[in-house]
Amino acid sequence: MKLHNTLTRSVQDIQPLQDNTVRIYTCGPTVYDHAHIGNLSTYVFADTLRRAIQLAGFETQQVMNYTDVDDKTIRRSHEQFPDDEPREALANLTEKYIAIFNEDMDKIGNDIRAVTFVSATESIEPMKELITKLHAGGFAYIADDGVYFSIEAYRKSGKTYGQLLEITAQSTSEARIQNDEYDKESVHDFALWKKQKDGEPSWEFTLDGQDLTGRPGWHIECSAMSRAALGQPFDIHTGGVDNIFPHHENEIAQSTALEDNPVMATIFAHAEHVLVDGKKMSKSAQNFYTLQDIIDKGYDPLAFRLKVLQSHYRNQANFTWESLDAAVNLLNNLRAWADLKHQKSGQAKNPGEDTYKAELQTLLAATQDDLDTPKAISALAMVAGKDEAAGVDADKIQHFLNIADRLFGLQLANRPDITHEQKDTIAEREAARLAKDWAKSDQLRAALQAQGIDLRDTPNGPVWFRV
Repeated sequence: MKLHNTLTRSVQDIQPLQDNTVRIYTCGPTVYDHAHIGNLSTYVFADTLRRAIQLAGFETQQVMNYTDVDDKTIRRSHEQFPDDEPREALANLTEKYIAIFNEDMDKIGNDIRAVTFVSATESIEPMKELITKLHAGGFAYIADDGVYFSIEAYRKSGKTYGQLLEITAQSTSEARIQNDEYDKESVHDFALWKKQKDGEPSWEFTLDGQDLTGRPGWHIECSAMSRAALGQPFDIHTGGVDNIFPHHENEIAQSTALEDNPVMATIFAHAEHVLVDGKKMSKSAQNFYTLQDIIDKGYDPLAFRLKVLQSHYRNQANFTWESLDAAVNLLNNLRAWADLKHQKSGQAKNPGEDTYKAELQTLLAATQDDLDTPKAISALAMVAGKDEAAGVDADKIQHFLNIADRLFGLQLANRPDITHEQKDTIAEREAARLAKDWAKSDQLRAALQAQGIDLRDTPNGPVWFRV
């Protein structure tokens, strides 16, 4: 299987470093609020990537973090739980949004059972250990407000700061950056550990004989958690394109400063932004939607998943309600096709083995070629569009659906049959139609529609579908 590597700026084969297992670390949510659909699209990418790797014959070990201590979580915990002790307030806030995030992941079809989740607040000791080693090695220094990573020392050691993107002398600053926000204008030494401020949660930490009671910086969290969970180097690091700098670049520096091997992960894979009205979605700009916004408008969360899959992960996707409507229509068509396996086969011509085989090969080849999900979804839609309802081969449909679900997570393979009573009503309605008893035929069809079942009359008999 091939995947684009931001490190090499090229598409390359995935080759596990250990045995047949691909180890994947996914930058997860900062749990201070609802994830917006741009965030969720990145997690759909990571989930689908793991599925495709597994279908290619590899085992996988995927780890995702919860950032449950940083500037944003601390600030929001003060707002929502002002009377609680700082660490208690932080836990109350982040546990709430972790639960919401996991519910969202489940609703959009992401298999959270296939992922090991780790949280920053449960990984403080590995962070302190890494910071202590970086300081002893000359790559970190103590300042008045905490411990900082020295980019100059990293460069002097012979390693490259700027593996994921070009960093020029003009973009380098001698200043330090203490906050956890994105700073893309210039390169700074960044905080590994921050001394406690009034009202902030803190953990004890002594370094070089100094009391540095406080809490970790943002970047060190992922370095410590990925190393503890997967070892180093591991195979694939995923995230959104906004993680490239400074977050992932800083992760690489922290993780490789003490190592002869300058590689943190063999492949860095990044998903592009989701736009709203042609603009980048962001909470600061207030131009974002959450999954609940989509649900409140009556949309199925799996339609959102399908819309994400209809765009290549390396292309920007523009979210509109019209495009979501189109995804709903396609999802309904796919579900109607999936339901054909429950229906009586007639004499109509079906796509046949050659068509199934050709489109299945197209689907599999597309996902193995840099996760080309738009092409793969088109192959799925092609088979669904060619089936003639009353002449389908249920076994062929089921085989195709099983593979499609393993890849796409659209929950098509195990859709239940309708009831015996509903089937009897369909047969009774068909008898009335053939007898030209249109009043009874219409009455029985209306009764089915009230139960969410409609009919399409074909030369080979009626075909039911859910509405």
